[in-house]
Amino acid sequence: MPSLQTHYLKMPLQNPIIVASSGMSKSVDNIRACADAGAGAVVMKSLFEEAIAQEDWGIESSLPYHTEAYDYLRSELQNQYAPREYCHLIEKAKKSVDIPVIASINCISAEWWPNYAVQIEAAGADALELNVYPTVYDTDMRSQEVEHIYFSVVEEVRKRIKIPISLKIAPYFASLPFIAFELCRRGASGLVLFNRFAQPDIDIDKVKLSTTFQFSTSAESHLVLRWIALLAGKIPGELAATTGIHTSVDVIKMLLAGAQVVQMASAFYKNGLKIIPTLLDEVKAWMQEHNFQSIEEFRGKLSFQNAHTPDHYLRSQFVQKIRGVE
Repeated sequence: MPSLQTHYLKMPLQNPIIVASSGMSKSVDNIRACADAGAGAVVMKSLFEEAIAQEDWGIESSLPYHTEAYDYLRSELQNQYAPREYCHLIEKAKKSVDIPVIASINCISAEWWPNYAVQIEAAGADALELNVYPTVYDTDMRSQEVEHIYFSVVEEVRKRIKIPISLKIAPYFASLPFIAFELCRRGASGLVLFNRFAQPDIDIDKVKLSTTFQFSTSAESHLVLRWIALLAGKIPGELAATTGIHTSVDVIKMLLAGAQVVQMASAFYKNGLKIIPTLLDEVKAWMQEHNFQSIEEFRGKLSFQNAHTPDHYLRSQFVQKIRGVE
């Protein structure tokens, strides 16, 4: 029988399916349910810098909302999940499950998080996922300044803790390969590709701003697939694929492209955690059909570095497809 064992951020996992930071991982009961369903690991719902810092920084009116941040602020996160309560949740979760528990901090600066990272490590988290996404709207801000935010967050947190660090990032960089390599060189053990955000909208009847968010679909996985494949084997860190992963086919594709693991949330909101055993059984069946006994035998087999037709990851194939439509 094929084995689904893998590793991520230097941690052994029974399988590559991780429950992403979401409402699915906001309580001990939820985290236990993830483990009971068969998840390889769980990323706790994020602790948000903005929510804690609002009163001191006065940034509520200009907050660059993240998908999770919107939900958190509506439920007054600062009163429910201050750092102390968050650490208590980690301690209780670690006593309740035997799978890796990855803490998550959603940050916009390097000023607050070194101290919180220390507390999170002391609480027993197996690893820490940093979710960094400053929204740039100042025309005077150079790209190097934006990059410096990411680098400083990693470097400052890395100085203070020993547990593995991953960064959950967006694809919006002029040179994503450079950023990915530098983040790993400066202390990240892995990267999570890609962050997915709530987006602004306008209500034309009430003439006011609103925020919109929808669950992902498998169609959104192609951007992730491309960059997992392009970066696999070229950076000194491991890759987790997220956004648009709903089926066992999506999971297998990401592993073939070079992902170490996949992180899923929307699929569980839509279908429940009960789909995890089915996903794992289907991956095993595919491995058996193709005579693979372990994930390592096929991981990255179709990455840009290993594929026989790597041009499929480049723009030339895009042009051919468009011509076909015409």
